[in-house]
Amino acid sequence: MRCCDKENWGIRLKPIFCDNHLLILNKPGNVATQPDFHEAARVWVKDHFGKPGNVFLEPVHRLDRPASGLVLFARTSKALSRLNEAMRQRKLRKTYLAIVEGHVQEEGTLEHLLIHGDFKAYVDPNGKQAILRFHRLKISATHSLVEIELETGRYHQIRAQFAAIGHPISGDRKYGSTEDRPQIALHHHRLILEHPTTKEVLTFQCPASFSSL
Repeated sequence: MRCCDKENWGIRLKPIFCDNHLLILNKPGNVATQPDFHEAARVWVKDHFGKPGNVFLEPVHRLDRPASGLVLFARTSKALSRLNEAMRQRKLRKTYLAIVEGHVQEEGTLEHLLIHGDFKAYVDPNGKQAILRFHRLKISATHSLVEIELETGRYHQIRAQFAAIGHPISGDRKYGSTEDRPQIALHHHRLILEHPTTKEVLTFQCPASFSSL
């Protein structure tokens, strides 16, 4: 398992993993995956490897702007194609940590039909199926710390689904939270994938700044 150091939390681009095909970075909250974080990553690759001109670097997935955590980039078109296919086949396992308001059950599966418009997701009978599984790790008097694994990858899925059951993510005022935080308490903390060329199964993990209630 590769794990980033907590001291690297923030905006500094010290990679969690980098080889000829992959780059994995920890995105801070309140930074857009595209174009801001994508461009910063591209600049890092150019500077670190001394590459003139444009470099190939494309995100395989995105994180919501307010959320933090692992972002996977492809450094070659071959890697991008193979990782996109792995995403379509749901072979990339992405696990999140979140603090939600109130007490949720110890574990469960959430299934909703979601649509999105005006930069927000809504439960709607005409929407697309959204499925996630969660496991409660801790509770406090007013909150629950949960680990979440996505079955699907819909727009704002985690935020919309927990809000739909009356447990919005702490600090996520767009989805009904009444709490103010520097960033919402949602973090992509574990990624498991098969390397696009070596086929080795890799696990990457990076802790959230809010892992304690």
